[in-house]
Amino acid sequence: MNTNDQFQKNSMYIETPEAAKNFDDDGRPKRTGTWLTASAHIITAVIGSGVLSLAWAIAQMGWVAGPAVLFAFSFITYFTSTLLADCYRSPDPVHGKRNHSYSEVVKSVLGGKKFQLCGLAQYINLVGVTIGYTITASISMVAVKRSNCFHKHGHEAKCYISNNPFMIAFACIQIILSQIPNFHKLSFLSIVAAVMSFAYSSIGLGLSIAKVAGRGGEPVRTTLTGVQVGVDVTGEEKVWRMFQAIGDIAFAYAFSNVLIEIQDTLKSSPPENKVMKRASLIGIMTTTLFYVSCGLIGYAAFGNDAPGNFLTGFGFYEPFWLIDFANVCIAVHLIGAYQVFCQPIFGFVEKWSKEKWSNSQFVNAEYSLCGTTFSVNFFRLVWRTLYVIFTALIAMLFPFFNDFLGLIGSLSFWPLTVYFPIEMYIKQSNMQRFSFTWTWLKILSCACLIVSIISAAGSIQGLAQDLKKYQPFKAQQ
Repeated sequence: MNTNDQFQKNSMYIETPEAAKNFDDDGRPKRTGTWLTASAHIITAVIGSGVLSLAWAIAQMGWVAGPAVLFAFSFITYFTSTLLADCYRSPDPVHGKRNHSYSEVVKSVLGGKKFQLCGLAQYINLVGVTIGYTITASISMVAVKRSNCFHKHGHEAKCYISNNPFMIAFACIQIILSQIPNFHKLSFLSIVAAVMSFAYSSIGLGLSIAKVAGRGGEPVRTTLTGVQVGVDVTGEEKVWRMFQAIGDIAFAYAFSNVLIEIQDTLKSSPPENKVMKRASLIGIMTTTLFYVSCGLIGYAAFGNDAPGNFLTGFGFYEPFWLIDFANVCIAVHLIGAYQVFCQPIFGFVEKWSKEKWSNSQFVNAEYSLCGTTFSVNFFRLVWRTLYVIFTALIAMLFPFFNDFLGLIGSLSFWPLTVYFPIEMYIKQSNMQRFSFTWTWLKILSCACLIVSIISAAGSIQGLAQDLKKYQPFKAQQ
C-alpha cells in the first residue's frame, strides 16, 4: 500500500466519526423535524381550497349524513396514515431501511406491478391537482373583478367575465416559477401558501358566522337530509350530487401523497413512525375541527342554496373589499400550491430522461445565467413550459370547480389513501390470510373502493351536465 493510500485510509478513519454527527444512517444530512413541524406540514397540506366547497357538500347530504361522512373520512384517513407511517422503514418499522417517497415505499414493500400502479395513480392525481388549481385560481381572479362590478352596478348585474385570460396569466406565472430546479428550493412559496390558506379559510368562516348572527331570525331552509327532491332537485340529481359531495370531502382530506415525504424530515429518535402517528392525529383532529366548522356553519348560513364555493360563488357580496382580499389570498396560495404538486412530476420525468439520454447535452447540461448561481437547463425549460401550457389548455376546456374537485378526490382516495397502505401493512406484518384483522382490513378496502367508484361516477356525470350547460351559454356571449 503506498503512502497516499495509507493517508486516505487514515483520513477516512479519523473523519468518519465526526461526519457521522452531521449525517443520518442513509448518508443524508441530519434530519431535525419533530411532531410539531410534521403536524404543521400536515395541516398546511390538507387545508386548502377544498374547504370552500364543504358547505355545498353538507347541503347535498344534510345535517345527519354530512357530518357523518366528514367524521368517517377523517377516521379512515387517520387510520390508514398510521399504517403508512409504519412502512417508512422496511422491513422493520423502526430499524429498517428508509424510503424517501411514497413510490419508494410501495416498490420496497410490494414491488413489481403494484409499484407501477402506484406511480400511475400518484401522477394522475398530481396532474389532476395542478389542473384543478389552475381552474380555481382563475375563478378567484375573476371573482375579484366580478365583486367590484357587483359593488358598482348592483347585485343583479350580469358582470360576465371570461376565465380564460386569467388562466393564461396564471400559466405565465407558473412558467417562470417552474424553472425553480427542485422541491427543496420552494420553502418560501410553501410558507406564503400556508399563510394564505389560513387567511382565506378564516375569512370564509368569519363571514359565515356573521351571516348567521346578522340574519335577525329570518330562517334559511336546511333539512336533516339536505337538498329536497321535488323542491330543489329531482331524485336523479339528488343521488348524483350526493356522490359528487362524497368525492369533494375525500379530496379535502387527502394528504397521503406527501405523508412519506413529511416523515422523511423527522429525526430518528424517538422512532419516526411513532412521531408521525402523533403528528397525524394532531393534524387530522385540527383539520376536522376546521372542516366541521366551515361546513356546518356554511350550511347554516346558506342552507340548501349553498354555492359550490362560497367565496367565488357569491354567497357573500359585502364587504366587497374583504371578499376581494380573500380571493387574492386563494390565488396566491394556489400559485405556490401548484408548484408543490408539480415538482414531483418534474423530478420524475427529468430523472428518467437523464437516465435514458445520459450523454445528451440538451437534457443534462446546466448553463449559468449571467454569472449568477441560477442555472438554466434547456430540457427543463422546454418540458416544464409545455407541461404548464398543457394543464392550462385542459383547464380552459373544463372550467368547473366542484365536479373536478370530486373527480380528483375519488380517483386518488382509494388507491393512495386506503389500498396501498393496507396492502403494505399486511405484507410487512406477515399477516395471516383470512385472520380477523386481515378480513376486516379487506372489507374496509372494498367499502372505500365502492365509495370511490360512486363518487367518481357522480363527478363525471356532473362534468357532463356542466359541459352541456356551458356550451350554449358560451355561444350566447
